[in-house]
Amino acid sequence: TPSVPTGYAELDVHLPGAGWPTGVITEIHVERPGIGELQLVMPAAARLTQAENWLIMIAPPYLPYAPALAAHGVKLSRLMLIRPQTLTEQLWACEQALQSTSCGTVMLWLDQTTERIPENALRRLQLSAERRNVLAMLFRASRASSCTQAALRLHVSRESGSTAVRILKRRGGAQFGTLPAPVILDLHSTLLRRPGTM
Repeated sequence: TPSVPTGYAELDVHLPGAGWPTGVITEIHVERPGIGELQLVMPAAARLTQAENWLIMIAPPYLPYAPALAAHGVKLSRLMLIRPQTLTEQLWACEQALQSTSCGTVMLWLDQTTERIPENALRRLQLSAERRNVLAMLFRASRASSCTQAALRLHVSRESGSTAVRILKRRGGAQFGTLPAPVILDLHSTLLRRPGTM
């Protein structure tokens, strides 16, 4: 499975290809925005920006905190923030980004929407990710219905001051056996800040 290392060896060991799979959709359900989902994917995204690929963030719930992103190794000249207002615009922007030949990572936050996401739109996102072998990540609320197109699905929550990552689905799961217990990670830095905060 083509992949990019997550930066966390204890998580990689449970993933097909030993990292974030490329060319497929990875769906990350979060207990609440800013709980550690961005820190979780940042090592891989930073690696791709250093290779001159674009990191495109679409509709994050808070403003990305540039100094923290840079501290994680993100090449800020390769970061693009897009703030579409409607679900249709968000999905369209994501599809266009995935089709770009210079894009390495596309992150789309859909955890704020209560609208049902059309299945044909998700299918187009998956096809676009396959064609360009891009790292494609959808962030959803815990209560949101799952994306049937996702090859990898995780749930991120907080447990005793640490970040717990539970694998809910992984492609090729039969060869791995049963799903593992939650992977506990120590993620400290805040990469998303509410507008107007320091």
